[in-house]
Order: sequence, then C-alpha cells, then structure tokens
Amino acid sequence: MKTETLKIKVNDGDPVTALLYPAVKQKRDRVTIVLGHGAGANQLSGFMRMVAAAMAARGLDAMTFNFLYSERGRKIPDPKARLEACYQAVIEAARKHRKLKTNRLVIGGKSMGGRIASQVAAAGTEGVDGLVFLGYPLHPPGRPEKLRADHLKDIRAPMLFCQGARDPFGTEKEIRAIIRKLGLRAKLFVIESGDHSFKVPKSLGPQERVYEAIMDEVARWIRSEVTV
Repeated sequence: MKTETLKIKVNDGDPVTALLYPAVKQKRDRVTIVLGHGAGANQLSGFMRMVAAAMAARGLDAMTFNFLYSERGRKIPDPKARLEACYQAVIEAARKHRKLKTNRLVIGGKSMGGRIASQVAAAGTEGVDGLVFLGYPLHPPGRPEKLRADHLKDIRAPMLFCQGARDPFGTEKEIRAIIRKLGLRAKLFVIESGDHSFKVPKSLGPQERVYEAIMDEVARWIRSEVTV
C-alpha cells in the first residue's frame, strides 16, 4: 500500500517520522485513526504495518509514527512526559493535515502506544472521538497489583479494548473488572486463547483469520461509536 511520509517536530525540536495510510476512496469514512507502537518495536514492525493497512482498506485514514526513542534506534522507552509530548505532536499534525483536517479522530495503539494514547486523552486533549487499545498493558506481567488504570476514568470518549484472553499484561477477567470498577464507557473484544500479540494456538486455525476478525471489529466499532 502506498503511504505518505511525514516529519513531525516534537516541542518545536526533534522530529519523528510518521506514515499516513490513506483510506480506500470508495469506503472512506472521514475518520483518522492514530496508532502508537509498542515498547519493543517501531512503526515498521509487521504488526503495525498490517494493522494500518487493514484500517485503510476498511475506509479509515490510518497514521502510525515512531516515538522519539525508537526514531533514534534506542530500545529503552523515553520518560512518560516525552512519550506523551510525542503523541500529542502527532495528534496535532493529524488534525492540521490537508487531507485529514475535517476527519473525526480516534487514537490508540499497540500495548504501550495505546497506554500513552489513554494518558494523553485523560489529560484533557480536545477532539478525541474514540480510543482503540490493541492489547492494553494493564499491569506488568506477574505484577497484577501494579495497575495502570486510574487515569482511564478521566476519559470521556468511548473506548474499545481488544485483549487476548491469556494476555499476561491483563487478562479478560482483569480488563472486565476495571471497566466495571471505574464505570468506563468501554467495550471489550476478547481474542479467545490469544496472548499479548493476539497469537493463538495453531489448533484454532490460521493466525491471519484472527487478525482479520480484530480489524473487522475495530472498523465496526468506530462506525457505531464515532461516525454516528
């Protein structure tokens, strides 16, 4: 799929690279979905490229980007404030882009990327119409007491959690409990037997079919919650 490469300055300083995957014209819904990558990969990972291309094929303008640390080839994520500043800069760039400025806006991402999106939204960023979490990192593996959830109650926009049933960063049961406890305006889509990357045992069928089901659900949810 043909993409448009953008350079986005963070705090009027260092630039990061973003990629715009334009929506298929015949299906275009005038919604931009911005997706941040996980801590251990960048926007060029197979997963991120697959998701962005799938969103574009389903009528959504998809934008991915590198956080500052991954732009520089480092492996250790930046401090919280720097990660949030980067995500905020990408949101502003998406809003001002000539092809996207009239679109509604959904933000989210894979694991850490989704968590940073949630923190940006909880801080009061205006104009966020929805959030999509692809494997929300509710807590570090093996440390269920260290929750990363209190800020979620400050988010006004609807949320979609796509979560593997056996995700060590947050199981189906744990995510459901947080949604109930905090009274979140959220839906949970469970990938049966899926892990943090939605991988399932081979006995359950082709992995591609699992990914397609997730992308279909994301597109359906956005059309029902954001484009109405």
